[in-house]
Amino acid sequence: MYRIGELASQCDIKADTLRFYEKHGLLAPSSRSESGYRLYTKEDAARLRFILRAKTVGFTLNEISELLSIELDKANWACADVKGMVDNKLEQVESKIIELTQFANSLQSLSNACCGGPDSAEHCSILEALESEDKQLNAKNEIAHKGHHHASK
Repeated sequence: MYRIGELASQCDIKADTLRFYEKHGLLAPSSRSESGYRLYTKEDAARLRFILRAKTVGFTLNEISELLSIELDKANWACADVKGMVDNKLEQVESKIIELTQFANSLQSLSNACCGGPDSAEHCSILEALESEDKQLNAKNEIAHKGHHHASK
């Protein structure tokens, strides 16, 4: 049996993280000592490691909860169910990567359009691009501002 601090330290997390997982129904101590300390078994420790590994690959607490319920009732689930969850998560991650790449490209275009000089920001191409009515910050728009970035006051 492990006390909360021992299990937390063994898994390189804080005791508060264990309490958080308990509060969200992912992990519960198997018992409590006479003085009220949470006591965890080897099975609890294995469950915690499962939770931490699932978190490491990007699953949310709700998704981890679903994975745990499958883990506890494997006979009534198909491998395809678990693969479906993983494929869905992968699709979400790939979509997020595309979105972040678009953010990075837009930010790079904004950065490239500005000289970054010490003059007043009254004619800053970045601010002008952000103020513009254009829905999309494209390179052509920023290049148009390039020759005009920090005009004299």
